[in-house]
Amino acid sequence: MSAGWFRRRFLPGGPLPAPRPPRPRASPVPYRRPRFLRGSGSGSGPADAPRRPDARPVRSPARGRALPWNAGYAEIINAEKSEFNEDQAACGQLCIRRCEFGAEEDQEWLALCSEELLTGHYWALFDGHGGPAAAILAANTLHSCLRRQLEAVVEGVVATRPPMHLSGHCVCTSDPQFVEEKGIRAEDLVIGALESAFQECDEVIGRELEASGQVGGCTALVAVSLQGKLYVANAGDSRAILVRKDEIRPLSSEFTPETERQRIQQLVGVLQREAVDPQLVSPQSPEATREPDLCLASLPEAFVYPELLAGEFTRLEFPRRLKGDDLGQKVLFRDHHMRGWSYKCVEKSDLKYPLIHGQGRQARLLGTLAVSRGLGDHQLRVLDTNIQLKPFLLSVPQVTVLDVDQLELQEEDVVVMATDGLWDVLSNEQVAQLVRSFLPGNREDPHRFSELAQMLIHSTQGKDDGPTGEGQVSYDDISVFVIPLHSQGQRSDGH
Repeated sequence: MSAGWFRRRFLPGGPLPAPRPPRPRASPVPYRRPRFLRGSGSGSGPADAPRRPDARPVRSPARGRALPWNAGYAEIINAEKSEFNEDQAACGQLCIRRCEFGAEEDQEWLALCSEELLTGHYWALFDGHGGPAAAILAANTLHSCLRRQLEAVVEGVVATRPPMHLSGHCVCTSDPQFVEEKGIRAEDLVIGALESAFQECDEVIGRELEASGQVGGCTALVAVSLQGKLYVANAGDSRAILVRKDEIRPLSSEFTPETERQRIQQLVGVLQREAVDPQLVSPQSPEATREPDLCLASLPEAFVYPELLAGEFTRLEFPRRLKGDDLGQKVLFRDHHMRGWSYKCVEKSDLKYPLIHGQGRQARLLGTLAVSRGLGDHQLRVLDTNIQLKPFLLSVPQVTVLDVDQLELQEEDVVVMATDGLWDVLSNEQVAQLVRSFLPGNREDPHRFSELAQMLIHSTQGKDDGPTGEGQVSYDDISVFVIPLHSQGQRSDGH
C-alpha cells in the first residue's frame, strides 16, 4: 500500500498532484570533451585491423589540429557504464612570468604572453570516478595552479643555483654553501611547484563540488617540459613510460591501496593511539613529525571520526578476511611496520572488515576506492556510514624527472601516457612492442603519433591477434597521449 494510494482513498479533495522530482543541482562546469577534439571524428584504426561489430568509436584530434610537440592523442568511452566519459585531458603551452595573468584566460589552452620569463609545455590526463565533475574541474584548473606556483619561484628556477633569498638579499655570507650542501637544484623548485599545484587544485575541487552539491574524484597524471627536462607527476593509477629502441623506462608508479598499504596502516595506527590518548600523539609532537609519509596535515580531519578507528575496520592485513572459526588460531598477518609476514593469535577485533581488502585490481581502500592518491573525493563516505575516505587519500604526486637533454634521442623515442584502462590489458612490454612495430614504417605520416595512440586503444578491444594473444577487452574509459621526444626535445623549452 503506497502513501499516494492512502491519500487518494481517504483524504478529501480528490487525488493529490504528483510530487515534482527534485531538480538536479547545477554541475560546477558543463560536461564537455577536450577542446582539441573539436571537429574530430572516430579513428578507424589500422586499415588491416578487423573491427568487432560492437566496437566503440575511438576519437582523435582532427587532422590539421596540432598538439604541443606534435603529440598524438586518442580516447574511447566506457562500455556504457555511464553516459559520460569520465576521463579528461588537457595540453598546451605554459608561459611563466613574474607577474600574474589577468582574470581572462583560456581555460584549457595556455597562450604565449608577450613578456614571458620561461616557457614550457604541459600534457595531463585525469581519470574520474563517481562522475566526470572532478576530472573536468582538474582539466580546467590544474594548469593555472601550476603556472601560479611556478611564477612564485621562477627567478630561482632560472638561476644557476637557487638563492637562499629570492629577493637576492644575503643575510649570511655562507648561504650559498648551505644551499649547495642541501643539494637544492632548480628542478627541486619545479617539483615543489608541481606538488603545491596538485594540493591547490585539490582544494579548489573540494570547494567547487561542495558548493554545487556534486561528488567525485579523479586521478591525475601530468607531464611538464621545462628547460630540457620532462617532469612526470602522478597521483593515482595512470601510467607513463619512456619507449626507446632498446629501453623501456617507467616514469611513474601506481598508487593503490596495496602499493601504499604501509602508509595507510601507519596513518590509522597513529590515529588509533590518538583516539585512546589525545596527549599521546599530536600534530606537533616529535612522534608525529618523525615520519613525513604520515601526511600529518590530514590528521586533524580524521580525529573527528572515531568510529573509523574504534569500531568498523581493522588495520591489520591477513591473507583473507577472517571468520569466527579463526578465533584463537595463529594466522598470518602484517602491520604497518612490516614488509614481511608473521603470525598472531586471532582476537575478536581482528574479525572486523579489513582496512585494505582484495588483491591486485580488486583491492579496495575501506571497501570503496581502488586508488590511494588523487584529487577530490572530499565528500566520499564508506557505504551506509559516516566514515570519510579523504583523510586516507593523498593529493601529493610522485614526481619523476627525465633529463631529455642528456639522452641521445632517436626518431622513434616517445613517452606514452595513458589512464589505467589501457594498462589493465597491455603491459609495458606489449605497448613498447606496438610502438616499435608501428613508428618505423610510418615516418612520413605527420599524424602518426595520433594513429599510434588509436592503435594502442584498438589493441585493448578484444582482437584475438592482438599483442596479448587472448582477445582481452578493457571496458574502462581509455585516454592516451603519445609524446615524441626527438626533434622537440632538441629544441629545449627555456628562456
